[in-house]
Amino acid sequence: MENRSLVTIADYSKEKILYMIEMARHFEANPNSKLLEGKIVATLFFEPSTRTRLSFETAANRLGARVIGFADPKATSSSKGETLKDTIIMVSNYADIIVMRHYLEGAARYASEVTAVPIVNAGDGANQHPSQTMLDLYSIYKTQGTLEHLNIYLVGDLKYGRTVHSLLMAMRHFDPTFHFIAPDELKMPEEYKIYCQQQGIRYVEHTAFNEEVIADADILYMTRVQRERFTDLREYERVKNVYVLRNRMLEQTRPNLRILHPLPRVNEIAYDVDDNPKAYYFQQAQNGLYAREAILCDVLGIKI
Repeated sequence: MENRSLVTIADYSKEKILYMIEMARHFEANPNSKLLEGKIVATLFFEPSTRTRLSFETAANRLGARVIGFADPKATSSSKGETLKDTIIMVSNYADIIVMRHYLEGAARYASEVTAVPIVNAGDGANQHPSQTMLDLYSIYKTQGTLEHLNIYLVGDLKYGRTVHSLLMAMRHFDPTFHFIAPDELKMPEEYKIYCQQQGIRYVEHTAFNEEVIADADILYMTRVQRERFTDLREYERVKNVYVLRNRMLEQTRPNLRILHPLPRVNEIAYDVDDNPKAYYFQQAQNGLYAREAILCDVLGIKI
């Protein structure tokens, strides 16, 4: 039987991405339905989450499914030494689909290989976050009217930021130009720059972050410096406040510019940006509900 798991956005063709955007549009217009009535969705979060977990659980509830799972692995048998394999196989006995966030890179791929129940990767370490990418793509499409030929600026933690890694891979179909803005300690890993070269994706690297650098951006994608990814907290303290977006920096930017952020933010977007019409990160989070409704239906083979 076909395994319809969503482990990486790299598995999605251009046609599939556009289809998923159309599904998200459908669910934005019709968020409540009973398409998953009688289904059980398990949410297994081995790592803290607010938006991803709640939006997946809300999506499941709005589609008529029941939700089981956990948000604190300390309250599960994994704290007793149960392996990930045993946990996945056990939960597969109860659920029709498993949404999983894990701190280890590759955990979602491994889970998809030990069960026939579809796995949705809700983030695996610094690797991939495909459901976030779908809501990012939907947000970009809604605000720009297209995914084609855009200038996308990625700012902050490009080393550990799984959201920017996934977005980079998804946009390969749409002829983007990327600008990578990061300190040397957090620059885009070589493997993703090699990926850009192989896919013919244009990119420019910067260490400066100012009005002149971002003037031509269509999308400004801010990220937080992720404290939990650092083994040396002194290094974290050095880089955590390197780039802060302030409202005055947006005065000369393009009218169509929209600011995205996967959230939570810490210090990287000043609060005076929130009231700027170019700020879109809270609407972006709302779009996560519609994108994740589309994902749940798709991995279960339900078409609109």
